[in-house]
Amino acid sequence: MLLCIDIGNTNTVLATFEGEKLVHSWRIKTDARATADELGLLYRGLLAADNAALTGIAACSTVPMALRSLRTMLTRYYGDIPAVILEPGTRTGVPLSIDNPKEVGADRVANTLAAHTLYGGPSIVVDFGTSTNFDVVSSRGEFLGGVLAPGIEISVDALAARAAQLRKVELVRPPRVIGKNTVECLQSGVVYGFAGQVDGVVRRIISELGPVTAVVATGGLAPVVLDECATVTHHEPNLTLIGLRLVYARNA
Repeated sequence: MLLCIDIGNTNTVLATFEGEKLVHSWRIKTDARATADELGLLYRGLLAADNAALTGIAACSTVPMALRSLRTMLTRYYGDIPAVILEPGTRTGVPLSIDNPKEVGADRVANTLAAHTLYGGPSIVVDFGTSTNFDVVSSRGEFLGGVLAPGIEISVDALAARAAQLRKVELVRPPRVIGKNTVECLQSGVVYGFAGQVDGVVRRIISELGPVTAVVATGGLAPVVLDECATVTHHEPNLTLIGLRLVYARNA
């Protein structure tokens, strides 16, 4: 059984795989200050039913401090289990056709590999996380670059912090586009505003790249706007974890 760990800026997502089948998954808050021992206790608790069956671990992180603690934790608590950390130098089979390949987040590499494996190419991955990432994949599985935009939650947080009479609201589809109160107005702006952003950026990418085989949505916040995005063709919430599974298979 393979454990895959995706450490993001806001949340950490874990899953166990038996071959290609996802067995269990968890989403927890990322705490860059957590020690290796705290992580060890947390992971052993979550994986209580799977610990004895683990045969490998694959991980990636966009948070350097959290990655350091994870390395120590894996050595201390899972030292007898082969582990692959997705970072520069790891074999992925994904050519990075950009100016500085070392700048690419490991999660974007995993998304590229998974999207090309599942859907072919050219394709576009829209990852709704702390930032909204648009990753462009060529027909040969290359990472061609993309677009980075502020994420849904941090945009809402910033608006609530800077506007005295506005506040954070539940991120759900409002009953109408024209809001009749402050909550509905904010929800409409979030849902339809970000859906319009996604469709606008995707269409501009396609006008530059040419036709694509798939536009894949992933990330924890994708369900907030997914139904209103006209250009998204597939939703795969575990895309990064699937990419980590594929990376492990290439390196183990």
